[in-house]
Amino acid sequence: MLQLNGRDVTAAEISGLALYNYGHFTSMRVENSRVPGLSLHLERLRADCAAVFGADLDLDAVRNQLREAASEAQGPVIVRVTVYDPNLDLAHPGADSHPHILISSRPAAAAAPPLRLKTVRYTRDLPEVKHVGLFATMHARRAAQRAGWDDVVFLDPDGRVTEGATWNIGFLDQNDRVVWPDAEVLPGVTMRLLDGLLQQAGTPSRSAPLTADLFGQMTGAFAANVSVGVRPISSIDDHRFDDAHPVLTALRKSYFAVPGEPI
Repeated sequence: MLQLNGRDVTAAEISGLALYNYGHFTSMRVENSRVPGLSLHLERLRADCAAVFGADLDLDAVRNQLREAASEAQGPVIVRVTVYDPNLDLAHPGADSHPHILISSRPAAAAAPPLRLKTVRYTRDLPEVKHVGLFATMHARRAAQRAGWDDVVFLDPDGRVTEGATWNIGFLDQNDRVVWPDAEVLPGVTMRLLDGLLQQAGTPSRSAPLTADLFGQMTGAFAANVSVGVRPISSIDDHRFDDAHPVLTALRKSYFAVPGEPI
């Protein structure tokens, strides 16, 4: 499914997104017309639209188009809402913007095996925004996979862990509490939902600067995003983690039990 403002998109209308790659998005898991963290996704779209386009986004229109996508879904799907302006061009990106809503969907992924990661020095542009500028992250992921790894985790110029190519990373400390990197990262919806679950369970997470020399103080690690929920990490470079840690199993089960908000 690929629709712009609730109708089939034309090649001309999508060419700007393909050629100039200026916009932002969010991806959400939709099942039975419900979305875990829907309000957080809408909040992200509103804030990112203001940051990227200096414009308000019609969230009612977003919800209407999400309902249509949900009505056509067979089982759980990942729906991506991309916001861009097909009338902006490379020479005049400073023109007034009129953001459009592009909806696409794909089947939700099944459970995936633990990740083997390679560290890469890189910081995303505007890390607080979920923007469509993915060339550098995809290039790093491709290079890692060609070298035999599954994916990458980024380090900032000071060597501190930040985030994965398209996901947040969390660790378990020696008390089996979740630790998020204290760094400039995208505040992922899955990460925020997990934080809420941990708070409710009386085991709140914490943030701390994390470098590779601190991996030995961690009992586990995981990737967090909407597609996989909680995915264990088995290694980063040459350091091994317990990818069968019971806390990770419990986190994953708790995440997929989060009730969805009606669209």
